[in-house]
This record gives sequence, C-alpha cells and structure tokens, in this order.
Amino acid sequence: MADMEQKYNHLGEILRSLNKVVVAFSGGVDSTFLLKAAIDFLGRDRVLAITADSETYPERERLEAIALAQSLNAPHEVIHTSELNIPGYAENPSNRCYFCKNELFSHLQPIAELKGYDHVIFGAIADDLGEHRPGLQAAHDRGVRAPLMEAGITKAEIRHLSRGMGLKTWDKPSFACLSSRIPYGEKITQDKLSMIDQAEQFLMQLGFRQVRVRQHDRLARIEVVPQQLAELIAVAETVDAKLREIGYAYVSLDLRGYRSGSLNEVLSVQALGERAI
Repeated sequence: MADMEQKYNHLGEILRSLNKVVVAFSGGVDSTFLLKAAIDFLGRDRVLAITADSETYPERERLEAIALAQSLNAPHEVIHTSELNIPGYAENPSNRCYFCKNELFSHLQPIAELKGYDHVIFGAIADDLGEHRPGLQAAHDRGVRAPLMEAGITKAEIRHLSRGMGLKTWDKPSFACLSSRIPYGEKITQDKLSMIDQAEQFLMQLGFRQVRVRQHDRLARIEVVPQQLAELIAVAETVDAKLREIGYAYVSLDLRGYRSGSLNEVLSVQALGERAI
C-alpha cells in the first residue's frame, strides 16, 4: 500500500512538471484515472480532455466518455478522425496501432499548441512495457508523455486507486479499438467493424461484460471470461442465430476465454518459426 501511495505521489510530481496538459481521453479505466489525477494535481483550468470519435470507436464508448468527463467537471472536446483513411492502416499490418496513435497525436498536438497547453499525455501503463504495443513508439516519436507508465503504476493499482476515488470505471472491462478484433493481414473495412460492434453489443446486452468477437473472415470467435463460458454455452443457440443474422457464417467459442491481445499470439508463433528456419 505504501508503494502504491509513493507511485501516486510520483505521478503528481510528473503531472505538475508538465504544467498544462491535453489528455487523450477514451473513457477507459486508465485514461479516466489519468484525467482525474491531472485535474486533482493541476486544476481543471490546466487540463483539457479530448476524445477521438472514429469508425473503430463504438458509439456507446463515446457517450460514456462524454458522461465521465462531465462527472469529473473536466473541460472536454470530441474530435472526429478516420483511421480507415490513413494510408496503410486498412491493410492491417502488425504495427497497425502505430498508424492509429500517430494519427491521434497528430490531431491532438496542434490543438494543444493552439490552446496553450504544454504537453499531450495518454494512458499507457506499466503493464504495457514488454508487450506488443506499437502505439508506444508513436508516442515516443511525437514526444507524447505517458505519466502512468513513468510512475510505474499498474492496471491493478489503477483499479484500486480508482475505487478509492469513487470512479465508476474502477471495474470497467478492458477495451481496445474494434480493429483489434481482426487478424493482422486481413483488410479492415467499415462493414467488418460494424458487424463486430453489433455482435459485441448484443453479447453485452446478454450480460457478458468482458467480451471480444474476433472476426476471422466470416467466422466469429467469441471470447468471454472463463467464469462465463458455461453461461455462454447455455445461450449458444440464441447467440448463434443473432450473429448469423448480423452476417457471420460460423460462430465459435474460444475455450481459453478472454485474454487481452489474443491476436498477438500468432506473432509469437511466427517469430518462433522464423528463428527455427
């Protein structure tokens, strides 16, 4: 507990050194905690939250981000971006997230400069180090800071601290852009993103909070937390019918359950194969 308190105090030191900040705000667990900390340490007059609305960002997330910013009394703007218009993004290379974050920061930095903010910050955390996170390289290239990562704060610590602050996101399921449901090398299209969004929204309405629908051509591979596998099997017929209505030809359940970045697993397999050759 003392270590967590030291990290939070260090976060405050980092934020105060940045003076005035634009926060890349998705409304997720990490960016909400970062926004709250920025307001607490800097004051709302030195903080601006900006949410990027695009094809890969579900409407439900945009609306929740707006509501969260209002609940924190945070200055907030929503801008519109289009990842599918970024050259190379739709082809879905393994460094796809670099294109996305680079595009985001290319919008946020001019706004920060125009409005007199000193830095752009985003919610990367200590857990992200060592994982396949091309977006971190984009942040490095553009000089965007990650105060939570710099303070060494983990996801578990953010959830614990968020709960103590009364943030409703303390137990919010992890979220990543809809493009992360499509295997690398398979083209990203608006139709695919729409199908994924509809399928995940339906599963959430059934009570599956942490869910992913990974799209492999016309096959939907559903991931839920292991504790809910039996619950999904119990409504398999209903889920199968709905996802076929959405446009999938096949509907499957991943027996390993939900895990963050499961489509990155193939990168490790490919790397092992390349080293063996």
